Amino acid sequence: MTTTHLRTALDLAAFGIPVLPLRVGKVPFGNCRRCAENACGGRPNMKSAGPCTCPGPCHAWAAATTDPDVIGSGVWRHAWARATAVAYHPGGAWLTVVDLDHAEAVTWARENLPATQTVPTTRGEHWIYQGSMRSVNAVRPGVDIKSTMSYARWLGPGTGTMTELPDIVRALAVKEPSTLRPAQHAITVSAPAGAGECRHRTPAYLERGIAMAEQRITEARTAIHTTVYRTFLAVLSVHGRCGCLTDAHVSRLFTAAQAKGESLRHCTDAWTNARTRLGL
Repeated sequence: MTTTHLRTALDLAAFGIPVLPLRVGKVPFGNCRRCAENACGGRPNMKSAGPCTCPGPCHAWAAATTDPDVIGSGVWRHAWARATAVAYHPGGAWLTVVDLDHAEAVTWARENLPATQTVPTTRGEHWIYQGSMRSVNAVRPGVDIKSTMSYARWLGPGTGTMTELPDIVRALAVKEPSTLRPAQHAITVSAPAGAGECRHRTPAYLERGIAMAEQRITEARTAIHTTVYRTFLAVLSVHGRCGCLTDAHVSRLFTAAQAKGESLRHCTDAWTNARTRLGL
């Protein structure tokens, strides 16, 4: 079945813009049969990717693709019939979206940011720049940055001429370093038989998983304690028995949690509780 959203997605993909379908609530569909309706244990009510142990990435921005065979067939072929919007991965298209959520944010942008391609949204505007960067939510009131490891709704081409990503936008993602210190004690994870070789294809899989975990913690706006614990649990459930986690990986997770206001004790307790639950 060909729908308006599917046609839009195929047109965008032809221009090199990775796309994905969204369902009610601006939530992604799964990208493989195993993950249809998030049966694999992904996060059905969240907008970030994973966790998932399928052969390929299949949630949110990680599922965005320019491959017409993926877009128009398989699970997605049926998803477009229920889709409420088309989304795209800005970073995958070498773009950055400054998402301005209300009139005050739009006024701030007009006074402080270089003019660029602008797309109206329900409550504000998307300002689109050429170039990619780290995605960060709430860089200031009503302002989110969507680029790598994120997705944005496609709301049309907008108006104006797209300009190069300015330093002032890049600077918005640079936050003051936390004065809280990450865990200094060594955290060991027992490795299974096989010299602790990770079963997950390549080291890049682990790196992507840690980066997504950091982003999940960083983007949390409520229930920080719960988010930190569940994120630790997700990381350990995938990599806790591989022997591939290092102190550096754990320190990154602790640092992200402490930047959200978690104490070292809370981080340590959450990590210990997650390990205990998984029998590590």
